[in-house]
Amino acid sequence: MEYKRDTNWIYATDTSGNVIAEITFPNIGEGVVAINHTFVDESLRGQGIAAELVREAYDAIKAAGKKAVLICPYAVKWFKEHPERNDVVTE
Repeated sequence: MEYKRDTNWIYATDTSGNVIAEITFPNIGEGVVAINHTFVDESLRGQGIAAELVREAYDAIKAAGKKAVLICPYAVKWFKEHPERNDVVTE
């Protein structure tokens, strides 16, 4: 799947331009974002797309030198399963 990137938003669209997968991580402070939402269209679930989105967000956050507060339940679960990537997580 090809992801598009915007400020604090990574997403994919279908051929009609509808968002079919996304993760949002808005700024909440100086150098801090909140991973607050992950969405995968029902037709795409079970294919590991949510994990790809969190990994993409992790890479973007780390590259920007920022930290992340985890609000999205899926992101909380993903980071628990990938403790080696907790270097960007903050409270």
